[in-house]
Amino acid sequence: MARNRNGSDVDYVRPVRRIVVIGLIAICLGIFLLWRIDSPRVERFRANLIDRVVPSFEWASVPMARFAGMIEDFQSYQRIYQQNQDLRRELQQMKAWKEAAVQLEQQNAKLLALNNVRLDPKLTSVSGLVIADSGSPFRQSVLLNVGARDGVRDGWATMDGLGLVGRISGVGETTSRVILLTDAASRLPVTIQPSGQRAILAGDNTAAPTLDFLEDLDAIEPGDRVVSSGDGGVFPSGLLVGQLALGPDGRYRVWLAADYQQLEFLRVLRSHKGEVITDASGLIVPPQPDPEAEATETPAEGETQAGADG
Repeated sequence: MARNRNGSDVDYVRPVRRIVVIGLIAICLGIFLLWRIDSPRVERFRANLIDRVVPSFEWASVPMARFAGMIEDFQSYQRIYQQNQDLRRELQQMKAWKEAAVQLEQQNAKLLALNNVRLDPKLTSVSGLVIADSGSPFRQSVLLNVGARDGVRDGWATMDGLGLVGRISGVGETTSRVILLTDAASRLPVTIQPSGQRAILAGDNTAAPTLDFLEDLDAIEPGDRVVSSGDGGVFPSGLLVGQLALGPDGRYRVWLAADYQQLEFLRVLRSHKGEVITDASGLIVPPQPDPEAEATETPAEGETQAGADG
């Protein structure tokens, strides 16, 4: 601003500002019209203008390009970091889903194995969930969530999806206890296949119970199949028990087919008592006379009678 002779202030900023604004608007309108006119001459003019102006401003575009590249790289880094965090969260979720899938696969395999067991068609069963174990090295037993209300009775055999596990020993209204084959109080008559040798599987609180009362040791060898014999009517015959093995102490033992490390579902076999025969005559038939013997004895009796008459 400047002062005039009368001492009053004169404002030159406002007129200059107006002139600059009007000039800029006119330039923008001119450039817009120049760029929008569709004419061969104007097109050549635009091309010549770009060829003259753009190379001279290349030095100014380099920092802008570098700055734009830095911004783009930073944004790309942010996107990569966010993707990395998302992948980490998804990986944690996938680990949890994988663990759940493995557990479900194991349970499904056991349930499928339970359904595929081939037993006597007369046998029916009820499946139960293992809810507790003994927790003692001196007593091998587990607790099932089925009991008297499910028709479970004392002495019935229990199996998992692979082999025989034990027998019911104690039945409550809603639960029942299973004495495992590894328990020291467990005794089970078994048959060794294919030799047919009979023995007693005796639990000794180890993972591989021993075999007692073997008659012919030469007829068996490690790897033979061991099944229940059904002697005594305690268990049905033909239930898979395990595989014969020779222990470090030189005694024959049985590697049990049941997975004792993961007992989750057990199958309780409803055993039916065998038919009791009270009338011996219905089973033992009195001896019948031999027709040939009667034919040979008849002439001899006739000759004896003739000699007596003479």
